[in-house]
This record gives sequence, structure tokens and C-alpha cells, in this order.
Amino acid sequence: MLQHFSYKPMYDNTKLPGWTFAFFFRNTRYTGDYMPEGEIRWNGETPPEEENVKKMIHELMTFHVYD
Repeated sequence: MLQHFSYKPMYDNTKLPGWTFAFFFRNTRYTGDYMPEGEIRWNGETPPEEENVKKMIHELMTFHVYD
């Protein structure tokens, strides 16, 4: 489970898509960029169980951003 998930727009003009995000997973902080087409680019380490983590991020972004 992801903890303390946060995101913000990459650009000052919030009409342009793209977001940065951060969260904790297994007591380690991870950050990345969520691109407009749904691609995730990690900034630093890739979390374990990457595919499961990506699914959780996609769900959170769909709920918070695309709602």
C-alpha cells in the first residue's frame, strides 16, 4: 500500500498535463513524473513490485486528477 501519496502539476499553467508525485512504500520515499499518456518516469530508485505500484499510482491519479 502506498502511504502519504501527493502530487502536483509539473507546469505553472495547470491546463498542461503532467504531474510530479511522491509517496512512501515499505518505509522508503519514491518520487516520479506522471506523463500525460500515463507513462511513469521514476526520479531515483524504482520501487520493488514496480508493476503493482504502477497500478496503484494509475488508480490514484484517475481518482484525483481525471475525476
